[in-house]
Amino acid sequence: MRRFTPFLLLLFAIAVILRIDFFFTIVYLLFAVYFLSRLWMRHATSRLDVQRRFADHAFCGDLVKVDVRVRNTSLLPIPWLEIHESLPIDLTAPPFYREVASLGPREHQSFQYLLNCRKRGYYLIGPLTMQSGDLLGITPRSTSETAPAHIVVYPRILPLQKLGLPTHSPLVALPARTPLFEDPARIMGVRDYQRGDSPRRIHWTATARLSSPKSASTGRLLVKRYQPAIARETLICLDLNRDAYGQRQRYMATELAIVVAASVASHVATRERLPVGLATEAFDPLLNTQSRLTLPPCRERAHLMSLLEILARVQIADTTQFEELLRRECMNLSWGTTILAITGGESAGLFDTLAHLRQTGFAVALILVQPDRPSAELQGRADLLGLGVHRVWQERDLEAVLP
Repeated sequence: MRRFTPFLLLLFAIAVILRIDFFFTIVYLLFAVYFLSRLWMRHATSRLDVQRRFADHAFCGDLVKVDVRVRNTSLLPIPWLEIHESLPIDLTAPPFYREVASLGPREHQSFQYLLNCRKRGYYLIGPLTMQSGDLLGITPRSTSETAPAHIVVYPRILPLQKLGLPTHSPLVALPARTPLFEDPARIMGVRDYQRGDSPRRIHWTATARLSSPKSASTGRLLVKRYQPAIARETLICLDLNRDAYGQRQRYMATELAIVVAASVASHVATRERLPVGLATEAFDPLLNTQSRLTLPPCRERAHLMSLLEILARVQIADTTQFEELLRRECMNLSWGTTILAITGGESAGLFDTLAHLRQTGFAVALILVQPDRPSAELQGRADLLGLGVHRVWQERDLEAVLP
């Protein structure tokens, strides 16, 4: 009641004028109720403890349970408490959670609701607002707010076959004609032991099989032969320039490009067990600004999760030309690194940049996220120089894996 104080003053003035003891008694009683109610609610609401618990990272398709625990730490009860939590509309509908409860002294209650992670992104959960008051509605509502939290939903990861992409070169380390070094993760056969070979290269299983009683050859040591490679590193360069994608299909194309980048990164890191990195320029809601985001190639699982988190957050923006991003990021790469360019638009400048990178010693592949096949001129020039060009536009495959 916002006008309760003027009402008390008016009632007190009437009591003074009429000099009726009963009126004074009512005024004193109402004053006491009013001030005690204000003190009560101010003390009780200041002693509320709120905890919000949930998994702040999830994959597309996951259901995340949010547990909200409200505890009254004071010795005074709270007659009613209204809880209102603001939620992202992409994760739940309606975009809020509301609950009303009452709490006794030292009592706590827990509330749960679910978030459907059906879309990748960086989302804010909250703020959580609480309102309370007395039973008679005499005192104004007391409001308190809990700071929002965030949840990161990783992009969808699909098998490369679902995307129509090859599962081997040129998306990963390429075989080399001149063996610069050998890849111990890729065994291509065995040979006889030679002086100077490391004992770690001895293939004990093949040696034991060769030295078995049934074998005519005994006393020979066999060592592993590794496949030579020109690079063990893969850098995924993702184009999120708004102008690189058609206006009518911009949202679907950019989301598919991010799915492709996440799927290739996961395949290289988990299946091929090779270092993978990411380079892109986009708007980052975490930083609330457009920035260049770069992760150098690395093979640890934590590095892959950091890469996926960046892909979960990034959004298209008016960035610099993709060709400039490719030239800048490749300056600090090792010779022979595999560069995978993912974009929605083809141009002569992009093709010339990729051809130049290939001539300088990088292994280059291009993925075009577009509904139409690459132009005959681009495909002809790519075939002439041995550049791998792949087109991805399989919406039906994506719909088939949607929950």
